[in-house]
Amino acid sequence: MADDSTTTIRATFKTREAADLAVEHLVQQHGISRPDIFVQSASERNTAGASPSGGDASHDDGARRDAPLAGEIEVSADVASNQVAAVQRSLGDAGALNVSSR
Repeated sequence: MADDSTTTIRATFKTREAADLAVEHLVQQHGISRPDIFVQSASERNTAGASPSGGDASHDDGARRDAPLAGEIEVSADVASNQVAAVQRSLGDAGALNVSSR
């Protein structure tokens, strides 16, 4: 009988850019469907990350100062139990500050 159990993986990122990269790793490397991946603030405050990145950092006048930089971004997904180690490595490669599973 096949083991079809899942484990929820959570990872936090300093920037939205790193969180977006992690989502791409989950989709392209592990075949996880985008609707099964969740991206949200790691705290109760609205945030685009803890520091400017991507479009917020690439302006002629320097980094934008109006982005809500109030904390980390959390990416989570339910993955097959046999994928946990590989997914954790991918999230780390994408810049995760910490990764947990349950």
